[in-house]
Amino acid sequence: MAPLCSVFRRFLRSQNLKYTPERADILSAIIEFGDVFEAEELLLRMRSQGHDVSKATIYRTIHLLQDSGIITQALFDSKQAHYQLIYGKAPRDFMICMKTGKLVEFTSPELIALRDRVCRELGWQPVGHRFQIYAISPEATGGSGEDADPDAGADAATSDD
Repeated sequence: MAPLCSVFRRFLRSQNLKYTPERADILSAIIEFGDVFEAEELLLRMRSQGHDVSKATIYRTIHLLQDSGIITQALFDSKQAHYQLIYGKAPRDFMICMKTGKLVEFTSPELIALRDRVCRELGWQPVGHRFQIYAISPEATGGSGEDADPDAGADAATSDD
């Protein structure tokens, strides 16, 4: 697998854009995060490490990294978009409580098998996936989980992926 900087350079070249020192620093900072991050959090961390980077450059570079398939928008809450590094990483799937915001990460071989089967049937080559379940946690329902309306928040659970 090609190093991330090479992948990003090739993508930028295909868009007639340059691999600038600022873009390289942002990619390095994202790699160092190693987890889900917010753009504002990335900006603050980079500035605290002495990088002179603007908010606009962070957001433009995040958009380019998404377009190149290196990162993806991972989760949404009511305030901020979250991102995560996906290139060369195993799929990360999440369950999100719609009442408490609790986040649970899980892995499911069955999901990977389904993804691979669907891609194979349609002649596509799978490179990754994102799966999010929006639900009500037992803590939000007093422990039983049975009084949660499965259709509540259905609009919020709809994804354009």
